[in-house]
Amino acid sequence: MARHLTLDIRDLEPPEPLDRVLTAIADFRHGDTLRILSDFEPMPLYRILERDGFRHHVESGADATFEITVWADP
Repeated sequence: MARHLTLDIRDLEPPEPLDRVLTAIADFRHGDTLRILSDFEPMPLYRILERDGFRHHVESGADATFEITVWADP
Protein backbone atom coordinates (compact mmCIF):
# COMPACT_ATOMS: atom_id res chain seq x y z
CA MET A 1 0.00 0.00 0.00
CA ALA A 2 1.39 3.40 -1.00
CA ARG A 3 2.20 5.95 1.68
CA HIS A 4 1.43 9.65 1.32
CA LEU A 5 3.32 11.69 3.91
CA THR A 6 3.44 15.40 4.71
CA LEU A 7 6.50 17.04 6.25
CA ASP A 8 6.50 20.63 7.48
CA ILE A 9 10.06 21.96 7.50
CA ARG A 10 9.14 25.61 7.98
CA ASP A 11 11.06 27.37 10.74
CA LEU A 12 13.71 24.65 11.03
CA GLU A 13 17.39 25.57 11.05
CA PRO A 14 19.79 23.97 8.55
CA PRO A 15 20.70 21.17 8.15
CA GLU A 16 17.58 19.79 9.89
CA PRO A 17 15.18 20.34 6.93
CA LEU A 18 17.39 18.37 4.54
CA ASP A 19 18.04 15.65 7.12
CA ARG A 20 14.32 15.20 7.78
CA VAL A 21 13.46 14.96 4.09
CA LEU A 22 16.19 12.43 3.36
CA THR A 23 15.13 10.34 6.37
CA ALA A 24 11.49 10.42 5.24
CA ILE A 25 12.27 9.15 1.72
CA ALA A 26 14.99 6.66 2.66
CA ASP A 27 12.69 3.65 2.32
CA PHE A 28 10.31 4.96 -0.36
CA ARG A 29 8.79 2.50 -2.78
CA HIS A 30 6.95 3.09 -6.05
CA GLY A 31 3.71 4.96 -5.33
CA ASP A 32 4.88 6.65 -2.11
CA THR A 33 4.80 10.45 -2.01
CA LEU A 34 6.11 13.10 0.34
CA ARG A 35 4.54 16.56 0.43
CA ILE A 36 7.00 19.09 1.87
CA LEU A 37 5.91 22.48 3.22
CA SER A 38 8.80 24.92 3.23
CA ASP A 39 9.29 28.65 3.71
CA PHE A 40 12.23 28.56 1.27
CA GLU A 41 12.90 26.78 -2.00
CA PRO A 42 15.40 24.00 -1.13
CA MET A 43 17.52 24.11 -4.29
CA PRO A 44 20.27 21.75 -2.98
CA LEU A 45 17.59 19.16 -2.24
CA TYR A 46 16.56 19.03 -5.91
CA ARG A 47 20.04 17.95 -7.01
CA ILE A 48 20.13 15.24 -4.35
CA LEU A 49 16.69 13.97 -5.37
CA GLU A 50 17.66 13.74 -9.03
CA ARG A 51 20.94 12.02 -8.19
CA ASP A 52 19.14 9.44 -6.03
CA GLY A 53 16.37 8.63 -8.53
CA PHE A 54 13.55 10.75 -7.17
CA ARG A 55 11.29 13.19 -8.98
CA HIS A 56 9.72 16.34 -7.60
CA HIS A 57 7.14 18.97 -8.39
CA VAL A 58 7.11 22.48 -6.87
CA GLU A 59 4.17 24.80 -6.36
CA SER A 60 4.17 28.21 -4.72
CA GLY A 61 1.64 28.11 -1.94
CA ALA A 62 -0.04 30.76 0.12
CA ASP A 63 1.96 33.10 2.36
CA ALA A 64 5.34 32.50 0.63
CA THR A 65 5.24 28.76 1.26
CA PHE A 66 6.61 26.26 -1.21
CA GLU A 67 4.85 22.93 -1.58
CA ILE A 68 7.17 20.26 -2.97
CA THR A 69 5.92 16.79 -3.82
CA VAL A 70 8.55 14.04 -4.01
CA TRP A 71 8.14 10.52 -5.38
CA ALA A 72 10.39 7.65 -6.41
CA ASP A 73 11.06 7.53 -10.14
CA PRO A 74 10.11 4.01 -11.30
